[in-house]
Amino acid sequence: MAFATRHFVRAASSDAATAAAKKLLIKHVTIIGGGLMGAGIAQVAAASGHTVVLVDQSDEILKKSTKGIEESLKRVTKKKFADKPEAGAEFIKKTLKNLTTSTDAASVVHSTDLVIEAIVENLEVKNELFKTLDKFAPEHTIFASNTSSLQITKMANATTRQDRFGGLHFFNPVPMMKLVEVIKTPMTSQKTFESLVDFSKAVGKSPVSCKDTPGFIVNRLLVPYMMEAVRLFERGDASKEDIDVAMKLGAGYPMGPFELLDYVGLDTSKYIIDGWHSLEPNNPLFAPSPLLNKLVEEKKLGKKTGEGFYKYK
Repeated sequence: MAFATRHFVRAASSDAATAAAKKLLIKHVTIIGGGLMGAGIAQVAAASGHTVVLVDQSDEILKKSTKGIEESLKRVTKKKFADKPEAGAEFIKKTLKNLTTSTDAASVVHSTDLVIEAIVENLEVKNELFKTLDKFAPEHTIFASNTSSLQITKMANATTRQDRFGGLHFFNPVPMMKLVEVIKTPMTSQKTFESLVDFSKAVGKSPVSCKDTPGFIVNRLLVPYMMEAVRLFERGDASKEDIDVAMKLGAGYPMGPFELLDYVGLDTSKYIIDGWHSLEPNNPLFAPSPLLNKLVEEKKLGKKTGEGFYKYK
């Protein structure tokens, strides 16, 4: 009898552990931030059958976001449903039906499975947002940041759900780029991590995993490469034009480092390298660039301002 009791207790405990370890099937997603990244994530999530709420500060911003999503969907359907215009129209209609907008984040997270933050790259602002939403979101809800350079762990520590917190770094433009970096902090549970991987696959992306290290995988390799190109130019070793041509023809890159810096935005690149330099001041790869600092000070930020390392009409 004692053996039977022990066996039953052991079986019950095992069942409970299995249930607790079950991955969360993400159906309802709340995305904070209606900019290019947030709108792109909202589009791919809604297109893959998820119920999505896109949140931003004003209806005006959200109207612009929704219009951008509609235009993007039209471009997608031209390729995807080239010979079936009716199916394309139905796809757009169905996707938009899965998408709603709101200016009140606290009121919409009460029934969400996943919150993805895609707002300004400022740790204090992000932490304040997560701290607030932590009070309103259900216990099972996973929080994720789309940050490209900030520490996920510091954001997780602003909440009471460190085990249900990770990084989901999408790439721009989201509908086109297949990669998602799934970031696991030392506190992220395996259940949360696997749920984020499954969600990434469900929205049609190819997830890769990385620890919470500066820049994750892509930017950790890409930003120092671009900065090293700037230093090469600063020393007068080669012209920026020749460096760009060399990397395109010699390494097969679609853009040279200076073209890429202008595309990304010199202010964004400076913000990233300054943040990493403050974390690791003795790392030569993270050393600031006087030329980059000068261009940013002069508001020459790249394509978005008409001039960066190159001039744009």
